[in-house]
Amino acid sequence: MKDRICVATVGAAHGTGGEVRLWPYTTRAEDVAAYGPLQTADGTRTFKILSLRPGKAFLLARLGGVTDRTAAEELCNTDLYVSRERLPAPEPGEFYHADLIGLRADDIAGRTVGTVVAVHNFGAGDVLEIAPQAGGETVMHPFSVDAVPSVDIAGGRVVVVPPEDDTAVPTPATSGAAAAETN
Repeated sequence: MKDRICVATVGAAHGTGGEVRLWPYTTRAEDVAAYGPLQTADGTRTFKILSLRPGKAFLLARLGGVTDRTAAEELCNTDLYVSRERLPAPEPGEFYHADLIGLRADDIAGRTVGTVVAVHNFGAGDVLEIAPQAGGETVMHPFSVDAVPSVDIAGGRVVVVPPEDDTAVPTPATSGAAAAETN
């Protein structure tokens, strides 16, 4: 999936004519239409955006081949992708989420603490979900310059600095023992 980037997710149907709510992940919401046809994750369906207009916190889109509410409802929660080559290169300090997933997470001393398994945004900024190297439940870590001072895509790693009052990001010295003692 590294050759394709998720640029939007289809939400609920809107009206009876086949429109859908579209949640874009592009820097500017309307840019989602500029990258050409969008594909489902499995690549079996391709959609051209025929029209796009602003909704409240989303866009309202008419997709080619989606002509009624039933067809629109079937697409709810479908992620839509474009080929990476159709997207602009990220600016310095910006990253595609797909490039962060799978990176090794090291602490500031260089010890591996886990692997980035997802990137979320719950409204207050991006958050890395890290699977601890020692196993156990994933942890959430803020994705900011202070909390993640280094991102090395080519080197396959990020450096994470746990907040002073938070032990959520496991450290090599405590992650295995703590996980074993609490389970």
